[in-house]
Amino acid sequence: MNMEYPIRINKYLALNNFSTRVGGDELIKKGLVTINGKLAVLGDKVNEGDEVVVKTKGSKKEYVYYAYNKDVNVSTNPDPASKDILQVTRFPVKVFPVGRLDKDSHGLIIVTNDGRVTDRLLSPKYVHEKEYTVKVEKPFSDTFLTMMGNGVRFDKFVSKKCKIWRMGKSKDIFHIVLTEGKKRQIRRMCEALHHNVINLKRIRVMNIELDKIPLGGFREIKGKELETFLTSLNLI
Repeated sequence: MNMEYPIRINKYLALNNFSTRVGGDELIKKGLVTINGKLAVLGDKVNEGDEVVVKTKGSKKEYVYYAYNKDVNVSTNPDPASKDILQVTRFPVKVFPVGRLDKDSHGLIIVTNDGRVTDRLLSPKYVHEKEYTVKVEKPFSDTFLTMMGNGVRFDKFVSKKCKIWRMGKSKDIFHIVLTEGKKRQIRRMCEALHHNVINLKRIRVMNIELDKIPLGGFREIKGKELETFLTSLNLI
């Protein structure tokens, strides 16, 4: 992972998966961290080339994070009509997808071996943006966009207000940014307003963007992008 030195010791420990920043402070208070052979103290900074040793039992877990471009008919919860992401794609290490994207939709899925991400990214206690492009089967009006943005009632649920805008001058494609994730939510919102979705693509989760990842392909999330992602989840 790329780091900008000098870096505070607790941030260094977090970025290297030894602990959270708060957990790093606790390790330092207990005298379990040394920098170049000397006990670290709160507020110490690490320079490039310094030797940092953490005296804990066992070894740290090496976390990995990938941005994956899911194709249609591939699912995080496969049934006889769909395939499992982990069956169709070979990752370098054992990982799991975070969250869901129904088999009829395609686009970005975060894949990792860091179980902490699941709670922080999916829990309703936290607010994180997910952006989609959506094509419906017939032209929509500005009123439709306003109603979608203000919240739509479907079943016994009313969606939160959200950002939504027309894609250029298109009459049937729009962008939408949600901060919640009910099952098949966008499809159900559109259906409640008499529009059927024919193409749904997730293009962003927080600061992680799909970019030009090919269908079924993935790229590693690292460097400043990863630091921003984990900081937003309060994991470092």
